[in-house]
Amino acid sequence: MAADASILQMLAWGDQGWSRPLLFGLGVTVACASLGYVLGVALGFAIALAKLGSNRWIAGAANLYTTVMRGVPPLLVIFLLFFGTNGALMWVARGFGYTGYIEIDAFSVGVMAVTLVSASYSSEVFRGAHGTIPAGQFEAFAALGLRPFLGLYLVVMPQMFRQALPGLGNVWIMAIKETTLLSVISVAELMRVVGLAGRTTGQPFVFYGVAAVIYFVLVAVSSRVFVAVENRMRWG
Repeated sequence: MAADASILQMLAWGDQGWSRPLLFGLGVTVACASLGYVLGVALGFAIALAKLGSNRWIAGAANLYTTVMRGVPPLLVIFLLFFGTNGALMWVARGFGYTGYIEIDAFSVGVMAVTLVSASYSSEVFRGAHGTIPAGQFEAFAALGLRPFLGLYLVVMPQMFRQALPGLGNVWIMAIKETTLLSVISVAELMRVVGLAGRTTGQPFVFYGVAAVIYFVLVAVSSRVFVAVENRMRWG
């Protein structure tokens, strides 16, 4: 009973408990994953169009980007951005005569990392979804006299997104899990708060167990949302 009371006290909402910092860490996790996911899907769609385009140089560059980003561990991407972005920006700024110090905060670096990795995977999702569209659909909008961009917007894109939705759901779950690596660059997301709480209280198992439950619930709810949206789009 005393152990249960101690655990409840550690997880209390007040100044002596860790519920408030855990909630803040969860908010940072969701914010970073959401921003990186949305930007990554948008970038991934553009990369997919580049792969499907007729310009072989642009298609080759898009394929190279996807191959590199999918082949490099996400943790290495985070380190490269964290240690290289500031230097790159200062090098560009010096070309315009600015000699001051430029620093990008760790949260922005985390969003960039999630964006770049999500874009590489979502581009393949969109490319695969494009391949499922029957050739007759393209012939139909051409026969109607629609310009390629308008046909893409009105005919191809709705079908692409409907076919890509299950894969995009997996990319979202991957983005959530990728945020757990951001603690290495001091982003105050859930895993960093959990690690700090475990070291402070001497009860790492309790807090890592709480984190496991939170991530499970977050992924389960996200999966149900994507399934509901997929069913809604399937029925028009």
